[in-house]
Amino acid sequence: MKKRLLSILLCTAMVATTLAGCSGSGGSAETSAEANAETDASGGGEEAASDGGYTIATVVKDMSDPWNLRHEEGVKEFAEETGLNCFVKGPSKTDSAEQIQVIENLIEQDIDALCVTPIDPEACKPVLAKAREKGIVVLTHEAEGFDECDFDLEAFNNQEYGEAMMDELAAAMGEEGKYVTMVAFLSSTSHNQWMDAAVAHQKEAYPNMELIPEERIECEDNMDTAYNKAKEIIKKYPDIKGFLGASSYDPPGAAKAIDELGMTGQIYAVGTGVPSVSGPYLESGSNPCVLCWDPALSGKAMLKLAVMILDGEKDQIKTGLDLGIEGYENLNVNGTNISGNAILVIDKDNMADYQF
Repeated sequence: MKKRLLSILLCTAMVATTLAGCSGSGGSAETSAEANAETDASGGGEEAASDGGYTIATVVKDMSDPWNLRHEEGVKEFAEETGLNCFVKGPSKTDSAEQIQVIENLIEQDIDALCVTPIDPEACKPVLAKAREKGIVVLTHEAEGFDECDFDLEAFNNQEYGEAMMDELAAAMGEEGKYVTMVAFLSSTSHNQWMDAAVAHQKEAYPNMELIPEERIECEDNMDTAYNKAKEIIKKYPDIKGFLGASSYDPPGAAKAIDELGMTGQIYAVGTGVPSVSGPYLESGSNPCVLCWDPALSGKAMLKLAVMILDGEKDQIKTGLDLGIEGYENLNVNGTNISGNAILVIDKDNMADYQF
């Protein structure tokens, strides 16, 4: 792979021969970003790295989602800062089979590392195992405990995030009343870890709150689905007071239903979200706050870790490591699981500070 070229001093003739063999596949990081904008979600369109640098592909859940577009901003910034060939691919919608095909296409190209936020971590295992067999460094995100990667990076400790979400919902509900939990998919590892931690924290800290005995609501990372399912829950349980959502579409979807049914100020939706989607509901109060992390920064942190591994510095990735990225200055490393301290709580008073 190209990374080996960086560690060997070749004579001028050998360099010329090597570059000739790679001709037609290069291009600067800036050119790569432009080419990426012109290609579709198939995973094609990116070739070898520029001028002997690393090529690192990032695969997100959905190329149309504001969250993932913000992630792409971080990748582009990292490419500009380092001169490396870094780009983003993903499915046209949140579909695991389509995401796996994107990954399949990428690992057939000459890439050095792959950073993936898997829709269904279990389903992604075979293709990411294949990538590793080819010598590609693999980083994952939102897949704590995943065993087909060099490291999984989380923006925070998942238990602490779930507890923080519950604290915010409890405050909105006056620490009493019925609530439900929502996730993108029942197979979403991190989402279910957050909700499990939130429910456990509620039982211990907020005994006057009650989890409605329904199966965890799966909204498929889709605001319309969250909206429709929230309306069904409100009609079935008219005394419900809270929705706790893991996907960034869960709280605004539920909040939209709350507002339309005239229940603003009586029912509250809290959970993961971004101002660009939740803004109207932060203003109305049906969505008192959202919690998140900046996906641009988590994207850059994954790339920084990938470069460290490619540079032969994997042994330096240990607890206390400072990546020089906000929220990732003092990492906690437990085996292949890495967590930062990057939780954000956004409400109507500070949402203008976050342009995503």
